[in-house]
Amino acid sequence: MPHPLLLAPPEKILIYRIGSLGDTVVALPSLHLIARVFPGAERAMLTNFPVHAKAPAAAAVLGDSGLVHGYMRYSIGTRNPAELAGLAREIRRFRPDLLVYLMPARPLRNVRRDHAFFRWACGVRHFAGLPGAVERERPFDPGSGLYEAEAVRLARSLVPLGDARPQELASWDLRLSAAETAVAAQALAPLKGRPLIACAPGCKMQANDWGPENWRSLLGRLGAKHPSCGLVLCGAREDATACAFASQDWPGPQLNLAGKLSPRESAAIFGRARVFLGPDSGPKHLAAAMGTPCVCVFSARGLPGVWFPPGDGHTILYHQPECRGCGLETCIARDKQCIRAVQVEEMEAAVERVLGRETDSAQLPSTI
Repeated sequence: MPHPLLLAPPEKILIYRIGSLGDTVVALPSLHLIARVFPGAERAMLTNFPVHAKAPAAAAVLGDSGLVHGYMRYSIGTRNPAELAGLAREIRRFRPDLLVYLMPARPLRNVRRDHAFFRWACGVRHFAGLPGAVERERPFDPGSGLYEAEAVRLARSLVPLGDARPQELASWDLRLSAAETAVAAQALAPLKGRPLIACAPGCKMQANDWGPENWRSLLGRLGAKHPSCGLVLCGAREDATACAFASQDWPGPQLNLAGKLSPRESAAIFGRARVFLGPDSGPKHLAAAMGTPCVCVFSARGLPGVWFPPGDGHTILYHQPECRGCGLETCIARDKQCIRAVQVEEMEAAVERVLGRETDSAQLPSTI
């Protein structure tokens, strides 16, 4: 059956979504919706590739899930006529019947410019997700004090296609393969039989960095209280040193897997943990997608709620000074007063609440 937006079922769909690991994870409900509504279509994603990388961040998250079948490269912010002409030719060769616009919130002039490029330079005739003035607004809930989550905003933009159901854990399914879960199980073999605490203290943005001493103090305190637990640390290769420093005072068994696993294999690790600890960075999205309770420390550079992990059972430490919502990636003038205000004792108490709740429910994920 054709969708109301189209005269016939689309054979090819181009999904426009750029960003990092976390940006791809929050798009999962929308990607599941597209695959559910158009199961027979070939789906390609137009996305940015990290510098010096052969594959986009999206591929590291989506893997062989089947949600996307291929990728096209886009250089963020490029105005190079030759590069844009080459991209237009590539899209014309692909001949998408539908373009699904899953871009971050941006000014309407940018949206109109994108629409003009895809319509007139690339020959795309049908669109879904193009936001107008109303769709770009981010609602605020005075009851919770939170703004609309990015995943919910994306889902709202695709209402004409159907309900993406971002509140349901199934909509965040990474569709991990048996091989990926097997790699995680093998990596965790030294901690067999122990309940896990997972931590990914590294982050790419100075404003979101809670500080190595804080992580070291927190993990030392938790290790002393929970000697039967194993600690597993994950992250990118460049996070290995930060992970090693953070775990120096952990008294029990530990594994530093930073740089040794793919994001999807790390997600399989997180899915076996009692709790995940980290800053506002990509790994917390993976942990939440696996249904693992997250205790995260946030700066106030972003609005509360927009990038909080999805689902219930998470605890976010977010202090709101008068400069909240600044959007800064590097904070010098105020010396990161928002995130520095979060005390180790606050994080420790939050973790203890989660561990107590998990123990009471008798639903502790096993390590193997």
